[in-house]
This record gives sequence, structure tokens and C-alpha cells, in this order.
Amino acid sequence: MKEYDFIVLGSGISGLSFALRAAEQGTVAIVTKKEATKTNTAWAQGGISCVRGEEDSFEKHVSDTLDAGAGLCPEDVVHKIVSNGPAAIQELINWGVEFDTHPGKDGEPEIALGREGGHTERRILHHKDTTGREIEDKLLSASRKHPNITILEHHFAIDLITTAKLAIASPPRCVGIYALDENSSKILTLRSDRVLLCTGGAGRVYLYTTNPGVATGDGVAMAWRAGCEIANMEFVQFHPTCLYHHSLNSFLITEAMRGEGAELIDKEGRRFMTEYDQRGSLAPRDIVARAIDREIKKTGGPCVFLDISHKPADYIRSRFPNIYKTCLTVDIDITKDPIPVVPAAHYQCGGVKTNVNGRTSLPGLWAVGEVASTGLHGANRLASNSLLEGAVVSKLALEDAIKTLPPANKQEVLEIPGWETGDVADVDELVVIYHNWDEIRRLMWDYVSIVRTTKRLQRAATRLHNLQREVQEFYWNFKVTTELLELRNLVEVATLIVDSAARRKESRGLHFTLDHPNRNDQECRHDTILKK
Repeated sequence: MKEYDFIVLGSGISGLSFALRAAEQGTVAIVTKKEATKTNTAWAQGGISCVRGEEDSFEKHVSDTLDAGAGLCPEDVVHKIVSNGPAAIQELINWGVEFDTHPGKDGEPEIALGREGGHTERRILHHKDTTGREIEDKLLSASRKHPNITILEHHFAIDLITTAKLAIASPPRCVGIYALDENSSKILTLRSDRVLLCTGGAGRVYLYTTNPGVATGDGVAMAWRAGCEIANMEFVQFHPTCLYHHSLNSFLITEAMRGEGAELIDKEGRRFMTEYDQRGSLAPRDIVARAIDREIKKTGGPCVFLDISHKPADYIRSRFPNIYKTCLTVDIDITKDPIPVVPAAHYQCGGVKTNVNGRTSLPGLWAVGEVASTGLHGANRLASNSLLEGAVVSKLALEDAIKTLPPANKQEVLEIPGWETGDVADVDELVVIYHNWDEIRRLMWDYVSIVRTTKRLQRAATRLHNLQREVQEFYWNFKVTTELLELRNLVEVATLIVDSAARRKESRGLHFTLDHPNRNDQECRHDTILKK
């Protein structure tokens, strides 16, 4: 058993910024199931939202967030996160993060601000079109240099260890994790009274997604099994513009491109978004994704197009170098050609229910970022608010953890039993795992994606509950592997999404059902809370 003052599950902006601060208070273990660079943060293109411009204000940013969230964002939560943004940005800069600049009024460089859909002002700080990669690289570099931080790569967190599971006669709390060391195939016991979940989202539960392969909903599934409350899992954001190409089907075309003037068009060159929203191509993501979905179904075409070719070629290559170079590899020159795009699963707005400080319903466990549901995103996330939430709430979570249980105050010594493998065999047929994985993702795409119906949700629920039994039987009879653990978590999270969607008898934000097409402010539930 290894003991740390803090255990951090995940190595994106939430986990790394928490770890860098926590390392000043004690020892920190960062547990990440692949290389530490394999995170949703690293894939973020657009930027991080923060009020900085003279024409902008916290009130405007709060208003835009509340509008996008379709009535479900607690205003106090939104205001606290937004108002803490400037300090969080300064910390990122202090850790070495560089944002794009342009000449200010006095000729000195100042941070350049972009605009994205749903924002009424320019407030998006960016590093070309690879903002997430810049943040990831600089924070990870700082973390590797800190003597109090241990980074455990290729360690897959299997389950949270709780006093309830250990049958200890004390109030329920989290006391550590079991983790699979993928290199040795051994299962380690990691002990801490302060565990942070920041494992990202669950995009891989869908057939088409902009997320990296690690986004299999592990944190939500672990928290659910440990007895945590889960909130608003029906709100899955589909990014409107994922590149439509057989060899690059997960490549995101950032929202910032529409913020800089790109227009959505059909194959005839018609700009269709004003037929759905007066803001046109700058409407919030839920509206744009449904509009594209409807246009595709109406025309029978496989995609629509995003066109920025009317902008100067040098500007396009400078502002969006990664998209420009990537599209060229499949013979699309975005300075001349419209980009074929389709919606794809992108962001999980629900998750482990927390307060604004990241505190979950299980003492000893905090959750930050996409895995969590603070309420900031409501029924639909405003573009570039996610990196902001990770940077701000990770700081609030650390402050809460230290206040709740200072590292100097050691809890009682707990001898946690090691993992019992029992009489199990090696996985004999990986094809079974891959088949079930594929079935889950296709089922979710066909029945539980941008537009839903009660009948589709019922069919999905029936099949998923059967799959849960199959996977659980498989889990107990064979030695754990990464593939088996991810499948176990995927089916758990898929079921939570479906069960949540079935409970919301209205259309709101990212949840649109043909059986209840209107928003119902009088009779709707504010939050869909699931608990064991």
C-alpha cells in the first residue's frame, strides 16, 4: 500500500493545476491510464474564456452562460467561476502558458481575444488553434519538475475504496483507490484521505466523437459504484463541426472558426443557419447541431460545409495552422475549399454532482472538470467555459480539501486489504469485448444522440441493462484488463445517460425529444439526480 496526501485521477488542466497547488501542501500522486498527455485538455482547440476586454464584464459573461444553459445554471455558481477567471489565467501564465498576443493601443503586446458561438463579446484567450496542447504541455512540464508530485502513467483506476466497502464502522468516506499497473499487470492499493476525480468525459460512449480514446467515462462510473450522486447525464453536447472524412473522423473544427467569420452552408452554398436562429452560425452549439442534423436529414446529403475561404489566406494559415495543415493531408485547402462537417459527441455537461468547490456527496472525494456537474453548464455548455471551470474549480477544491481535512492532521491508520484476484482466468476472447463495445456505441448513436424519442430510449435501456449483466459476469470471471475495465465503465455511463434522458419529459438545451418537443418551466425537474 502506498500513501499520499492527495491522489489525483487524471492529467488534464483540472488535475495538473490542482496537483501543482497541492504539492505545496504535501505529497501528490497523479494517476493517469495512458501517457499523461492523453487528455481531453490536450485536444482542446478553441481556447479558454475569461473577461479581459474593456467592453466586457463579469455580468455579460454570466448572462451569456445562463442563456446557453437554458435555465439550469445556478447564477451564484456561474458568477463565482467567472469572477475567479482572471486570477486563474494569471496562474496559468505563471506556470508558463503562452497565449496569442497582438499590439495594444500603446504598441505593447496584449493578449488577443477571440469570439465563439453564444458569446456576445470577445473573451476567448487562445494559442493558435492548439490552446489545450499549450496548457497541457506547460502544466505537465511544471508537474514533472516538482519533487512532491509522482506521476503514475499507464495506471488505470479500477474503483474507489470507501469505508463502506471495507465494512468499517464509521461514516462513509473515500480512503483511496485500486489501480491496475498496465505494465506489470499488478493491482496497486493507493491510500489517501483526499481523492480528486478529474478523468474527463465519456465521448467514446458514442460511435462518432471528437474525444480521444481515453474518454470512456471512468470517473463517473467509479463514483456511481461508490454511491455518489450523479446529475444531468442527459445533457450530452454534440459539437456541430467535426470533419467529415473517412480517414479523419474524429478531427474537430473549432468553434473559434465560426467566431472569426466562417459560415455554415449546404452543398449549393446556401447559408442556412439564419433559418434556425437570428444569430446564424454564431448560435449556441445545441441549436447549431440540431440545425445541421435537420439539414442533413432534409437533403439526404452526408454532411454540410463550413466556409472561411472569404477570409485572407495568410490570416487563415496564421490563426488556424493546425486545422489548415491537417485538412491539407486529405486534400482540403481551407483557404479555398469549404470544409465538410457533421456533428459528433463532444462534451458531457452532467456528471458527478458537486458544489462549486468540487465537493461530492462522498466525503473525501472531490470532482472537477468534465467528470463533474457543478451546474456551470446547465443544459448546454457555453463554448470555452470548460477550461475555465477546470482552472478555477481545481483551486476551490484544493482550498475546500485543506479546510475540511488539513494534510498535517493525519486520519487513523487504515490497513486496506490488497486486491483479491480469486479464481479467475485470463480473458480468452477479446472479440467479445470489442463486439459489446461496438454495440454500445452504435446503439447510443442511433437511439440516444441529437434527437431522441421515448421509444428509442426504452429500446436502448432494455438492451443496455442486458449488456450490463453480460459485462458484469465477464468482469467477475476474468482477470481485469484495460479493455475490460473500459467496457465496464462505458456500459455503466451509457445506462446513466439513458436513464436520465428518460426522466426528462421536455426538450431543453442538449436534450431534445420528439415526444416532448417544448421546454416546460412549470413542471420540469431542475436537475436529474440519480443515486443508488
